[in-house]
Amino acid sequence: MKQSPAQRFKKNNLSVFVWILFIVGTLYLMGLLQNNGVARKELSYTEFYRVLTEEPSRLKVVTMSEDILQGEFVNGSRFFVNIPPDDKDLLALLRTHAPDFQVKPARTIWTNLLFSLGPVVLFIAFLWYFSYRGAEVGNRIWSFGKVKARLGTEPKEKVTFADVAGVDEAKEELQEVIEFLKDPKKFQRLGGKIPKGVLLVGPPGCGKTLIAKAVAGEANVPFFNISGSDFVEMFVGVGASRVRDLFEQARKAAKTFGRGAIIFIDEIDAVGRLRFSGIGGGHDEREQTLNQLLVEMDGFDPQEGIILIAATNRPDTLDPALLRPGRFDRHVVIDRPDIKGREAILKVHSANIKLAADVGLEAIARQTPGFSGADLANLCNEAALLAARYDKEAVGKKEMEAAIERVVAGPERKSRVISPKEKEIVAFHEAGHTLVSLLTPEVDPLHKVSIIPRGVAALGYTLQLPLQDRYIMMKSELIGRITVLLAGRASENLYFQDITTGSENDIEVATQMARRMVCEFGMSEKIGYLTLGHRQGLIFLGKNLSEERNYSDETAKIIDDEIKAIIDSCYDRARLLLEQNKDKLTLLANTLREREVMDAEEVKKLLGFAL
Repeated sequence: MKQSPAQRFKKNNLSVFVWILFIVGTLYLMGLLQNNGVARKELSYTEFYRVLTEEPSRLKVVTMSEDILQGEFVNGSRFFVNIPPDDKDLLALLRTHAPDFQVKPARTIWTNLLFSLGPVVLFIAFLWYFSYRGAEVGNRIWSFGKVKARLGTEPKEKVTFADVAGVDEAKEELQEVIEFLKDPKKFQRLGGKIPKGVLLVGPPGCGKTLIAKAVAGEANVPFFNISGSDFVEMFVGVGASRVRDLFEQARKAAKTFGRGAIIFIDEIDAVGRLRFSGIGGGHDEREQTLNQLLVEMDGFDPQEGIILIAATNRPDTLDPALLRPGRFDRHVVIDRPDIKGREAILKVHSANIKLAADVGLEAIARQTPGFSGADLANLCNEAALLAARYDKEAVGKKEMEAAIERVVAGPERKSRVISPKEKEIVAFHEAGHTLVSLLTPEVDPLHKVSIIPRGVAALGYTLQLPLQDRYIMMKSELIGRITVLLAGRASENLYFQDITTGSENDIEVATQMARRMVCEFGMSEKIGYLTLGHRQGLIFLGKNLSEERNYSDETAKIIDDEIKAIIDSCYDRARLLLEQNKDKLTLLANTLREREVMDAEEVKKLLGFAL
């Protein structure tokens, strides 16, 4: 019967334990045999000579063997003495003074060999066992420079394009790779060469790893999956050795299966980062690993059918030598899906979930702009967990919408105790956002308003969802968004004649939006159609690492004045709208204090807006 990995591991560990016990026990027994099983104290020749001549009564037994004297005192302690050869005077004294004197024959050559070479032989046998008989345990001793790639060839692990949705353009780009792996002669007969490397670029969670597995599944070839960080070690040269071993394994697998092979390196920026050429040097191990990777990609034989696929969400940090034609010939962008893509992804992830009749995936897709594939998978899972928590027979629309809010704003925190005064402030704050969003036609439609705390710091939220995906925005739309953001602060000031810290995030987002209007979008009359400030950052992660100031102090003052003018005008507009509809603001805030959560239809019905 075939043993499981756990059984083999247990058996190997037992063998290791038995061998260690055997070696330690053998060495211990050899020491005991050499010492007659008792610990002995070494005496100098002078000290023994004095005892023999002056205090012979202390001696009980003395035994001579070649150039060593060993014996026992009357008190039971044992000793040994190194003596010069052919000392006739000592032999005469022993005959005269030692009460019990014995002579043992010298050890034979075989005995000497046993005591001198025995430990060496045992050590060699120990290494031989672990090298050739220790299976997994022995292999680990010699595999420090071996690659840790995972080979995905099992049918249960097979992923195809049917499991990937929302990235139709990426599928088309990679379909050519699949056709080459299935029928390479189709391209070779016309002199065409398949790209050696395909770089998948996109934000986190958009399916780069999944689509790479799908390519391997569709082509039905060996698929080696490894992370870029697996190459980087503390010891210089280990990463380069692992790169060589990875490509060697891929070549062997390609010859064995006769269908080519795919190497997938996830997060390749961990090893392919731009090499440093300035003062102070760089990470020598990472650079050697990258150099070896470049060499292996240049050394591809087109007949081998080995294709390298890599994924990263930081393409701006990769070394140019890695991106040039001949290495990563093709760059495939896998971005966040649009409405149709999100609907297709929801169908894939909800295939094993029992949905109620009132759940429309198209409507859910409209409510999730900007969600990645991983976000949508999490959304379906959260909805299923919520339905199971309340013992529902199926996942309904209520659970799906609750899961959206959970993903966007975090879980509800009904246990957070809020004083009546703070609850009133939050209600008027959110009522200000809600009312101004209804009175500003150029902004996204209202979906829901809540004063239930969520996540870490949100005491309430007003949710607006677009009717369709947006890729460009007009100036009036940006002005409208800033107006809605500042409506919460305007409502507080209007009703309480005071302001609070609750608008911190609103003001931050509004200021950033106004700054981009002035410095990036050319929407300021005084600045004109200029881009001010050169940003260097992470493209897909959406973070700026640094900003180079390329304008004067006078221009900086104009920028500040323009930003303040936009913020002030939007705030005045929001306050004016609230003053003109103060009765509706009060009615909505008081209703929110009672209900805590209201959707768009309830709000419009309450305030008399057209549904």
